[in-house]
Amino acid sequence: MRVIFMGSPPFAVPTLEALVAAGHEIAAVYCQPPRPAQRGKKLQRTAVHVRAEELALEVRTPARLRGEEEQRAFAELGADAAVVAAYGLILPQPVLDAPRRGCVNVHASLLPRWRGAAPVHRAIMAGDEVTGVTIMQMEAGLDTGPMLAMAELPIGRRNAGELTEDLARLGASLLVDVLADPANFPAEPQPAGGVTYAAKIDKAEARIDWMQSAVQVERQVRAFAPAPGAWFEVGGERVKLLAAEVVESSGEAGEVLDEALTIACGAGAVRAGVVQRAGRGPMTPSELLRGFPVPAGTMLA
Repeated sequence: MRVIFMGSPPFAVPTLEALVAAGHEIAAVYCQPPRPAQRGKKLQRTAVHVRAEELALEVRTPARLRGEEEQRAFAELGADAAVVAAYGLILPQPVLDAPRRGCVNVHASLLPRWRGAAPVHRAIMAGDEVTGVTIMQMEAGLDTGPMLAMAELPIGRRNAGELTEDLARLGASLLVDVLADPANFPAEPQPAGGVTYAAKIDKAEARIDWMQSAVQVERQVRAFAPAPGAWFEVGGERVKLLAAEVVESSGEAGEVLDEALTIACGAGAVRAGVVQRAGRGPMTPSELLRGFPVPAGTMLA
């Protein structure tokens, strides 16, 4: 099958690789354009851009797809289908209509739950026990198209990074199955009930509010790990909390309870597992405390 692939972050890379491995002809790869990143502000290519070039595939990085010229260039590729995985741009109707079999999306949730930009983070923060991937025929609405296939995955104690990697592999495998035998995956409308929206993550959400319950703080930590990292302040310095566990203890919300960096919450407490100071790598609490004392009784902001 002649396929246009459209994706940008690491989540999309396994799907691109699976399409190539399955023998599909990749007409072109579309991804977000390189953007300034990190302290040097050097232009950085997306993960898909890098992998596509390694695979010697044509890469296109338009800033938008609303212009007639870009839409004509897309249509002229003569694709049988377009496969979309976390591309990052809205597809106008002429783009949706151009491939002979339309556009198919790999979405990291069990639709219609968690339509939108941040389904993995929102599922963890909400305490969902199970998530998954949905292969969906795309239409103009936000993740509203009919479903072709679905696969579940228990969340367990995975953080957002780990869960994203596992869902990416699951989605890649399922997508290849759908393309290989479309007759076995008839389109079904999404249920009318159970719709939720996964709003884009705001960095302000990463600051830990110790008035929350320990259960909610632990979910927040996993939802923001490894990036941007849930964080708190101590001694005027920001410290990220990248892993934590709920423990049975109590105190005033935000109070450090012991030398193991156990911190009281609005209900219960969490014990730090992995922390990170600004400009440093991830470390254990004992490594942090050797050069950055946070004695019991300290109140965290």
